[in-house]
Order: sequence, then C-alpha cells, then structure tokens
Amino acid sequence: MRISAKTRYGLSVMISIAQKYNTGEIITVISLSEKLKISKIYLEQVFSLLKRADLVISVKGSQGGYRLAKDPKKITAYDIVYSIENALFEKTAETVLEKSPAIEKTMQDVFEKIDGNIKQTLEKITLANLVSESEKNSSQDGYMFYL
Repeated sequence: MRISAKTRYGLSVMISIAQKYNTGEIITVISLSEKLKISKIYLEQVFSLLKRADLVISVKGSQGGYRLAKDPKKITAYDIVYSIENALFEKTAETVLEKSPAIEKTMQDVFEKIDGNIKQTLEKITLANLVSESEKNSSQDGYMFYL
C-alpha cells in the first residue's frame, strides 16, 4: 500500500481550506502553494480532482480561488483520499492461479479485507476531525512559559 504525494497534498489543502470554512474566505492556489511549499502547478492538478469529486467549489475572477463545497463535518478522509486515489491497493496480477487457485483466492480475500478496513477507518474521520487535530498539534509547536 502506498499513499501518493498527491493524496497527502490533497489532505493538506483540504485541512487548510477547512480552517477558513467559518469565515467564508476564498483560498487561492498561490496562497496555499506559499503556505505549504507545494508547486502551484501540482496543486492545480490536486484541485482538479477535488473539484471533480464535488469537495471544493472554484470561484472565478481576480479574487477567485477555492472553498469547501460542504461543511467539514460532512467530508470524510475517505472522500478526500478516494477522490485522488482510485484504490489504495492496486489489483495485482494473478501470481499462482494456475498452480494453486485456492492460495490465489485466499490472497485476494486478504487484500479485499484490508482495503475494506482502511475504507471503514477513513469514513470515520471527518475533515473537521483533521482540522481539530491540526490545531492541537500547532498549539503544541510553541513553548509555554509559566511564571
């Protein structure tokens, strides 16, 4: 199993946009590119996939950019990951089908169960959860001094 850089960037930009959800602010690709240190061209590819999945809405014009298509509580990590990745486990070529179909079937069953469990886990994590965790982690980055 491998999570691509594109998917990690997709999660990152969705968290960044969700942090501004309550303000109604439109987020530009350039501002995200600078904030996250990710290529603007690469981010445009990510946004194309997120838009196709109806997770973000593009706003045209000089003040244009992106905003979430719905409340962060209604968007799951699964929605984001699978808008970019078709499957976390690629369908593998049959390896021992001719010599041992029972083993081949068993391996496929195992991979399907793993894929299903990952899906269930990602469906339980909302974008709002990710924003909350991100905010907790950012508050731990600074030092607190008490006198």
